Amino acid sequence: MTQHSRDTPQFYLTAPSPCPYLGGKEERKVFTHLVGERAGELNNILTQGGFRRSQSIAYRPACEGCRACVSVRVIAGEFVPTRSMRRIGTRNADVVGDMKIAVPTSEQYAIFRGYLDSRHRDGGMADMTVLDYAMMVEDSHIETRIIEYRRREPGSSTAGRRGGDLIAVALTDVLADGLSMVYSFFEPDEAGRSLGTYMVLDHIARAQSMGLAYVYLGYWVRGSRKMDYKSRFLPQERLAPDGWARAE
Repeated sequence: MTQHSRDTPQFYLTAPSPCPYLGGKEERKVFTHLVGERAGELNNILTQGGFRRSQSIAYRPACEGCRACVSVRVIAGEFVPTRSMRRIGTRNADVVGDMKIAVPTSEQYAIFRGYLDSRHRDGGMADMTVLDYAMMVEDSHIETRIIEYRRREPGSSTAGRRGGDLIAVALTDVLADGLSMVYSFFEPDEAGRSLGTYMVLDHIARAQSMGLAYVYLGYWVRGSRKMDYKSRFLPQERLAPDGWARAE
């Protein structure tokens, strides 16, 4: 095998399968493998072009006659939280996030399992075992981090990262121009905290402190209740056929 063939990505097309976002439609994806020394560089380029990462695979929708999936990224430096978002921040003032090397733990998996059973019982990830979860976290050839969100222990004025209860987790890629939220989940019993929104807000703050321009949220699908929340983080850019377009 030549050096050229090792470094040049090969793209493949999946067979049609039911669309998880729009009823009665089918989806297809184009994908490639993220491996080797240039995996990080390739992932940066592909993410800017609307791809997402799942383990060592980069993919994007390639559905015939449908362009409903729109890549969205928040402009971190200009983001202004709404009043309801500020209330969510206040509600979670006792939560501390710790960004660390992506290592799976049984504590994380317990939250992950409860989240799937509560919210995605019929989804494609419903049957994931602890080994599957470990692969999801560890199978990355790029700079990937995991952020653990813990409830600060009563009376603690510091992070309390080791002793507080784990209530949410985010798997995140660090890109050249931003943070890409690969997957996030939380303790179902803590649903009243709006932890999904809180984790996005925390990623925006982290991007700002790290000097990164964007937070990539994946795909937004107009009309999909699962995806509607992504449109609320403004200003943002949405990937159109002729490039990224600003949305206020």
